[in-house]
Order: sequence, then C-alpha cells, then structure tokens
Amino acid sequence: MNECITAHQRVLLQILCELDRICRKHGIPYVLFAGSAIGAARHQGFIPWDDDIDVAMLREDYERFLRLAQKDMGEDYFLQKEFSEHWPMFFSKLRRNGTTCIERFIPKDTKMHQGIYIDIFPIDNLSDNRLVQRLQFAASKVVIAKSLDRRGYLTDSGKKKFFIWLCRLLPLRPMLRFAKKAKKKNSAKVHSFFAAASAFEKNIYRRDCFTETTQCSFEGESFPISKKYHEILTQIYGDYMSFPSEEEKESKIHGVIVDTEHSYERYLEEQRKMKVTKFAKSIR
Repeated sequence: MNECITAHQRVLLQILCELDRICRKHGIPYVLFAGSAIGAARHQGFIPWDDDIDVAMLREDYERFLRLAQKDMGEDYFLQKEFSEHWPMFFSKLRRNGTTCIERFIPKDTKMHQGIYIDIFPIDNLSDNRLVQRLQFAASKVVIAKSLDRRGYLTDSGKKKFFIWLCRLLPLRPMLRFAKKAKKKNSAKVHSFFAAASAFEKNIYRRDCFTETTQCSFEGESFPISKKYHEILTQIYGDYMSFPSEEEKESKIHGVIVDTEHSYERYLEEQRKMKVTKFAKSIR
C-alpha cells in the first residue's frame, strides 16, 4: 500500500473512532456506508486506494448527532455541519484539526475548513406514492445543484451549467423539506438521494437496511454495518467484490494536497494558484 495513503488512512481511522465513541455514548445508530462498507466486506478495512470514510444515519439520528457531537469533541476535531456558515453542502463532515485534505475543486469560501475528514450522510424518508418519490428525487437534485454552485463547482457540460443556472432561481429550503419528508415517520422505505448514487433506483431501500445492523471488523476495530450490506452494495455498485481498473482507482482519489501533520491554512496560497484541471502533488 502507498505510504502516503496509509498515513492518511490512519488519521481517517482516528476520526471514525471518535465518531463511534460519541455515537456509543449517546446511543446514536449509524453504519459504514458506500465505499467504506465495500472495504469492510472485501478487505476487512480500507479499500487500499481509498482516501475517505463514509457513514450513514437515518435523518433523526443524523440530526441528533449534529446537535450533540460538538459538545463532546476535543480540540482535535471539527464538525462541519450541513448548510452551515462556511459549508453549503447537503451532508456533513467530521474533520481533524491540524491536518490538510485539499480537494480538486477550488472553494468559493476561503474560510472553509479543509482538514482530513469522514463523510456523514443522512438517510431520509420516502413517500409511498411513486409520483411523489420522483418529485422528492427531483427536489434533491435542485438542492444538490444549488449546494455545488455555492461551493464552487465547475463543469464543461452545457446541460449541467444550464441546470445549475436554473436552480439558482428556485428556493433551497422548500426543496430540502420536500426531499426529506421529515414528518413522514417510519416510512416503509428510505432514500439516500443526498448520499451515494446518482440514479433514482440505486437510492431506494427498505427501512430495515438501516435499522438492522451488525458489527464488522475494520482495520482491527469493530464498527456497525447494515445486516443487509450485500443487498445495499449490490444495488449501488453491482459486483462490488470485483476490483476496478487503474484509471477508476485514480479517479476515486479525493485529496490533491494532503498533510497529516499540518493545517490546511499553510496551503491556501498554493490552492489559490492551482488550476482546477491540474492534479497537484500530494504532500503527507
């Protein structure tokens, strides 16, 4: 395994252990999700080239975590909450202070925290009505487009540029409320429109996929994973036990400037000089 990736992953594991400690203390359920669930199933730890960790929580548990976590964290950690002052995105991150993980995009907000992070995704209620389900999906796309636009997303696609421009005219909060369906308690199905996959069908699950969990081995530690992880991962990825090509592995790397020992603040000038299409060297 690449020495730099290994150092990065050690910090990611520390962050995950902190999240797990807080969730255990407050009885907040969560699961390893997406690529991290593949890592648990296929490698009993990280996918060797993976440089992030994904966890998911049902919306009520997610919002409880956001309310309680910051009070229990030491100075080493920073909770980057969804739609907060310097983070316009539709999911949250738990970051390690004093570290760097600068990604390919150039943020519009220069005060955005860019330490090493794990992603925390909400899982939301899904309507029983098929038409409303599709409308929830459409509303989520508006929220995602508005968030990416505010973050500094750039694209060469004319269709995407037009959609982002159109979404600027639409209100965020009503779209978010509709996509979440927060008042529809204990729906039979849930969705991950704000998480893993872009296609509608890949984001629909039975609720028990996130309420029935089991412990799994991950880098010598024990963390929760859905009992239905095979069903979830097959739905999202197909044959998730097969290894991707070298090109696909390269495309999955998030950090272009990574430093496990120094704050991202020392690299802000370098980031400003970076061109979006240029893959800068990793520093660890």
